[in-house]
Amino acid sequence: MAGHISPLDSIAIVLVRPRVAENIGAAARVAYNMGINQLIVVSNAMPAREPMAKMATHNAAHIVDNITLFSTLEEALSEFSLVVGTTARRGRHRFVQQTVRQMVAKLVPQITNNKVAILFGPEDAGLTNDDLKFCHMTSAIPTAEFSSLNLAQAVAIHCYELHYAIIHSQEAPVPSPERATTFELESMYSHLEGSLTRINFIDEISHDHWMSNIRNLFARLKFTAKDANIIRGICKKFNKHQDNMK
Repeated sequence: MAGHISPLDSIAIVLVRPRVAENIGAAARVAYNMGINQLIVVSNAMPAREPMAKMATHNAAHIVDNITLFSTLEEALSEFSLVVGTTARRGRHRFVQQTVRQMVAKLVPQITNNKVAILFGPEDAGLTNDDLKFCHMTSAIPTAEFSSLNLAQAVAIHCYELHYAIIHSQEAPVPSPERATTFELESMYSHLEGSLTRINFIDEISHDHWMSNIRNLFARLKFTAKDANIIRGICKKFNKHQDNMK
């Protein structure tokens, strides 16, 4: 149908601090094969085009040429409302593990009216806990004893599962609530962190523990922009009240 917009158009692949230009090109190629056209790179400088374009091949060269570069992950995610982190590592500050297919099943019904970012970390270390704090959910690729996958392979698996779930869905897309963007949520978290620090609910020792749990809680609540604004307004009012009591 003319003018039809696929949910795949709302999805961006975000490569965080990639180390090998060829892997970026290969990721561009597999993303384009699966109908995903937006590629974002978080790095201090744009990698060399030639090795990227060589791996992308002629068909996906335009994806490489249209890469959006950001120096920080927070800037890269500012307009996105749904953020997925890919990780094979476990830890007490990380989300409950789920497979790519399980993640996609939860994500797809929420895509309408929301921009989605799928994050992939550097080849040698993956995403850090500080990267994952922006995520609403994570996914891990089940493997045998050797868990390490090439960056482009990991991108390919995620893009395939997203493409298959969306293209082969038997149900018409249902409009989902428009969720708060990362920019709106980070503003809320900043105000909330300040208020909780003022009442000594969090301190230097417990800071990471409590903020991680708070972020995970709010990620499950699917905040809208209005919700985030209410929390931010409460914190501002609380801080003003505290100042007046001095």
